[in-house]
Amino acid sequence: MNAAQPKIVVDADACPVKEQVSIAAVRYGVPAWMVSSYNHVLPELPGVTNFQVDASDQSADLFIANRLVPGDVLVTQDYGLATIGLAKRTTVLSPRGTMFTNDNIDRLLEERYQSAKRRRAGGRTKGPRPFTGEDRDRFLHVLTKVLSGLQENGPI
Repeated sequence: MNAAQPKIVVDADACPVKEQVSIAAVRYGVPAWMVSSYNHVLPELPGVTNFQVDASDQSADLFIANRLVPGDVLVTQDYGLATIGLAKRTTVLSPRGTMFTNDNIDRLLEERYQSAKRRRAGGRTKGPRPFTGEDRDRFLHVLTKVLSGLQENGPI
């Protein structure tokens, strides 16, 4: 693999868009890595290399963080890992197609902190809305735009 070629790296334990990542990886000729703990079974998908790590709390995140390079595309729902990806100059997407940026990550981390604080105090918070086919389509559209831009302009 060319050192300058970006890869798609997926925090795959609970990722609902594995097939969409495979579709985009094959279409753009970009390698994709799915990283999960041994507790999760990863499907064999075209264009995807699966990596399984031990089941300890942060193993997948550490594996990913240690292998990201500028220009990669990271797919994660984890705001902490997204922050690491941004610091490493990667493009970071949520499975719903939201692009994490230096402009929005602080607000997202603060919202997560406030929700956790309310729960610890006995309060209730709303969970995420159900994942839909529209979410999958939006994710694939955004990932396609990102990969197309990388091919035309190089790393963002």
